[in-house]
Amino acid sequence: MKTEASIVIHEMTMVMANMTLVCHDPRSKTNKLIWYHGNPLKSPTALLLLQLSAISLVSQLIDVGLKPLGQSSIVSQIFSGMVFGPSLLGHKGLITSKLFPTRGAMLIETMATFGLMFFLFGVSVRMDLTGMLRPGKQAMIIGFSVFFFTTLTAGLSAFFFARYVAKETSLKESLFLIAESQTLTGFPVIACLLTELNMLNTNIGRLALSSAMFCDLLGISLTAVALAVMGNKGRGTLRPAMAILSSVALVVGIVFIIKPAIKWALNRAPKDKPISESFIRSIFLLVLVIGLLSETIGQHYVFGPLVLGLVVPDGPPLGVALISKMDALTSLVFYPTYLSISGLRTNIFEVGAQASWIVSFVVILSCTAKLAAVMAPAMYGDMPVREAFVLGLIMNAKGIVELNLYNLWKESKVLSDEEFALSVLSVIVVTAIVTPLIKYLYDPSWQYTAIKRSTIQHAKREADLRILVGIHNHDNVPAIVNLLEVSHASEGSKIAVIAIVLVELVGRATPVLVAHQPYGSLQTTKTSTNQIINALRQYEDQNEGFVTVQSFTSISPYVTMHNDIYRVGVDKRATIVIVPFHKQWAIDGSIGSVNRAIQVLNINILDSAPCSVGILVDRGILRGSMPFVNTGSPLYHVAVIYIGGADDAESLAYGDRMAQSESVELTVVRFLLFGAENTKARKLETDLIDEYRQANAGNERFVVVEEVVRDGLALSASIKEMVDCFDLILVGRNHQPSPLITALGEWCECPELGIIGDMLASPDLRCTSSVLVIQQQTMGTGKLMQHTIGTDRNQLIHDVPFDEPERGSWAITMDRSSIDRAAV
Repeated sequence: MKTEASIVIHEMTMVMANMTLVCHDPRSKTNKLIWYHGNPLKSPTALLLLQLSAISLVSQLIDVGLKPLGQSSIVSQIFSGMVFGPSLLGHKGLITSKLFPTRGAMLIETMATFGLMFFLFGVSVRMDLTGMLRPGKQAMIIGFSVFFFTTLTAGLSAFFFARYVAKETSLKESLFLIAESQTLTGFPVIACLLTELNMLNTNIGRLALSSAMFCDLLGISLTAVALAVMGNKGRGTLRPAMAILSSVALVVGIVFIIKPAIKWALNRAPKDKPISESFIRSIFLLVLVIGLLSETIGQHYVFGPLVLGLVVPDGPPLGVALISKMDALTSLVFYPTYLSISGLRTNIFEVGAQASWIVSFVVILSCTAKLAAVMAPAMYGDMPVREAFVLGLIMNAKGIVELNLYNLWKESKVLSDEEFALSVLSVIVVTAIVTPLIKYLYDPSWQYTAIKRSTIQHAKREADLRILVGIHNHDNVPAIVNLLEVSHASEGSKIAVIAIVLVELVGRATPVLVAHQPYGSLQTTKTSTNQIINALRQYEDQNEGFVTVQSFTSISPYVTMHNDIYRVGVDKRATIVIVPFHKQWAIDGSIGSVNRAIQVLNINILDSAPCSVGILVDRGILRGSMPFVNTGSPLYHVAVIYIGGADDAESLAYGDRMAQSESVELTVVRFLLFGAENTKARKLETDLIDEYRQANAGNERFVVVEEVVRDGLALSASIKEMVDCFDLILVGRNHQPSPLITALGEWCECPELGIIGDMLASPDLRCTSSVLVIQQQTMGTGKLMQHTIGTDRNQLIHDVPFDEPERGSWAITMDRSSIDRAAV
């Protein structure tokens, strides 16, 4: 019978002469199964899965609790590790011995280490190397100011406290490292923070990224030298010099050997096909090899992969392929796990009073110096004080870069448990203060808040119509061009088209807003963006003298893409923004594709756009009449559904402009509530429509139809009967409060379209008409402007010949309730 001692023997290795004997307990597998009364946690795999599950669950719970306080996810992820570490539940040793025993530490730390290496490789792939080497003048000044003054201030404060205040020898030696770590302005940290705050493509966000990249260029160089010296400390002067030279040789090899090889392989790859799996595997293998070489020459294992990522071309095709393969796993599993391990190693009970206030003072002084080093040059460059302060807060953000250094120094015995705990706590405290302050002080939509009306309704009739169109792919082009054609460009009222090709940011970290040349020959490169630009230039050529087109490309995450649209809309003084609906129809009438990210984008645009907004639901493919202008179709039938309110007034104003074209027949269908003849709002709406009717006196293609209905069901039935009679239907997103639409709102699936727009876009309606849902300009907060039709009645129509007799425009009043009773 085996004793307890004999069971342990299977883990021992015995070496006898030239023979190695490994003893193995045949019951080792069954001892880990619950069916044999074993402990599953003795299995390394089961233990790792339990650790990951526990960390993820606690992290999510903490994140839910801290989100209302405006905290970053970094804080909750570090806290999740501290919960199981010696700072909280692991203080008594029970959790540590059962859930995080020593035998399982190596496995989870190794997994997190590999994850960190690939995470930072992915971050560097997204980085714009040109932006690092050739930043703008202001970014270069801010980056240099941050690096120089923070280093100087932190170094002097550490020197003073280490020489005159600190009593512990360990703290005296490590205080310089803690102080100089405050100098770091990690680009990965800034990029993650800006992404989380939806500030990636704001003016402040772009400047922060450029400044951080330039500061990183200086910091990485200094850190590489420091690591080389520290790794060979006490071994003379030759070995540190050799370590530095070998680091330089590794960088040179990556830049001048590996980079050309990658470009050569990309040039030989098929242009119209995705990157092959073997090519991607080769890059991932290269990451591991370069990481090994970095460790071999005395550098940190992430040094080589960081440099390798910088030389890999960002964006499509290679950057996008690499990021799509590893982003979810590294960003959502490995990266949080590494942060949690940092919290797991933190023991707040090791912290003493003297070390606490010394480190706190050094950190506060360093952060203050960095804030001043950012604000001074920013304000000198005419940046407002508030924005300069926010930029300084962003540059003070801390995260994975600092934690990586602290873990490295702890493993190298440079930092004691006390100093490591204080360093991790400094990351938590600074992040916990900076993130909510940024959210409170800066709203990206403020810089695009409208200060005057920018609507079709309130524009002068002879003024140019400035239409900003968002295009996601070439399928959107025919519908957009048709809408521009019927918008009636003439010599007296021209159309200025501002087109933005919207491309999702994948494979790079820095968003890009490109302004294309307004004139010139067609693009020869057969990319999707160039094909769209060429189609718009051809439309401009066909309407030479009446239409101008200026094209942009926005490469940005969908969650922040609306900021680029706002920015261009303000700069170009757009009257209306028109974007495609997030659903596309197949030729058989079913929903062909749905993109929820585009839906979120449209909602963000509606929230605070500096002008009116239209969402175009394209069903031209169902009618087979998308290119109607080129086929010589005599009339394009347009309807305006008018119930009342500012948005309906904007739809009517747009329809009125379309009616000036000889190719358009406009029908204004006004729905009236039975029994509300004497209300003030109804009289104001009647006056508005009468003015448009008088403005179109003599235009037989302008028709007003008034229909009286009793309730929402009658309204819905009437709309269903009329939809297939028109090629395009204009409708306001929101309407004035009315019993006609109250009940219909219960079935609204797409709130960005409003009640009637959602009904018209529903696949259940079997409608073949395209729909343009319009919202009149909102003011800052995302709420509709608080004005009535009567308030601006004197601005509704300009230069209208009221004395001209009405010809060709008439009203047909129908009481649907009477028809329903007759049918019964």
